[in-house]
Amino acid sequence: MDKVEFKEFAKAVIDKIVDYEDSLRDRKVIPDVEPGYLSKLVPKEAPEKGESWKEVFDDIERVIMPGTMHWKSPNFHAYFPSPNSYPSVVGELLSAGIGGIGFSWLSSPAMTELEVVTVNWLGKMLGLPEEFLNCSQGPGGGVIQGSASETTLIGLLAAKELTAKRIKKENPDMDEAIIKTKLVAYTSNQSNSSVEKAGLLGSMTMRLLPVDENCSLRGATLLEAIEKDRKAGLIPCYVIATLGTTSTCAFDNLEELGPICNENNMWLHIDAAYAGSALICPEYRYLMPGIKYADSFNTSPHKWLLTNFDCSVLWVKDSRCLIEAFTIERIYLTHDFISSTPDYRVIFNML
Repeated sequence: MDKVEFKEFAKAVIDKIVDYEDSLRDRKVIPDVEPGYLSKLVPKEAPEKGESWKEVFDDIERVIMPGTMHWKSPNFHAYFPSPNSYPSVVGELLSAGIGGIGFSWLSSPAMTELEVVTVNWLGKMLGLPEEFLNCSQGPGGGVIQGSASETTLIGLLAAKELTAKRIKKENPDMDEAIIKTKLVAYTSNQSNSSVEKAGLLGSMTMRLLPVDENCSLRGATLLEAIEKDRKAGLIPCYVIATLGTTSTCAFDNLEELGPICNENNMWLHIDAAYAGSALICPEYRYLMPGIKYADSFNTSPHKWLLTNFDCSVLWVKDSRCLIEAFTIERIYLTHDFISSTPDYRVIFNML
């Protein structure tokens, strides 16, 4: 494809997106297809000769749309809201066209610095405590992740390393590998499935605790579980509290859970992927007070804030915990500005 064809194709796609938006209300939300439908509509082997873009374009309605769930439809009411917007689509197009790889400041300074600025903007809009922001005087800061699932796992792994090192320091004769087998995490039985999966991936027992009549995890329930595990020789380590559960949009009681976590040296992660964006509205700020106890906080702009999936923002109160847990140095990753700017490769990125 040369640049002339690219322009023609891109313009046709833009028109297609606008037409799709205009037709959403009239499209059936749930696709009326059975598993394997698509394989019957395309060749069984990769074509040896490519088709023109116009032929490929025709396949959008013939092959793709019959099996598309229309998440942006005004008649879609499952899972969670997931609208995007024209600016978000254009931004993704430009990003793809530039093709930057921003795993460190040096690899693409604009990507790192723009992320720092916009994450600070969003944190201020949400009213997060200042220590969570990159612009604070402390070691806190935020970064864009793909999903809330990733942020929960990142918090778990950081808590695991932090707790193991603390216990080892207090008990020099204990083996650090043995310590890690005793660590326990806690969440409500209403939390997202990704929370339980984080325990599996991070090799940490995840307790799914019962909730009250409002589907909220309470402090007394957490404290009872902690005391029971301590008596069994286990080590409480990590708590995931939810602001807006996927099933019922319930809110755990942060003002009860927070002090318990702080008093027991347990990392508190707040999963506000679903409802956290509502904190932008002053009338919902009554949900804020318990956030001050958290070590990390996450919300997903791709759910309410007209941003393409996937975009989930994680803020931490002390990024040094993540640096100590995840840093792997290689000579090709070093540069002269590491100490003066956030380096997301060091802290969060797996590249």
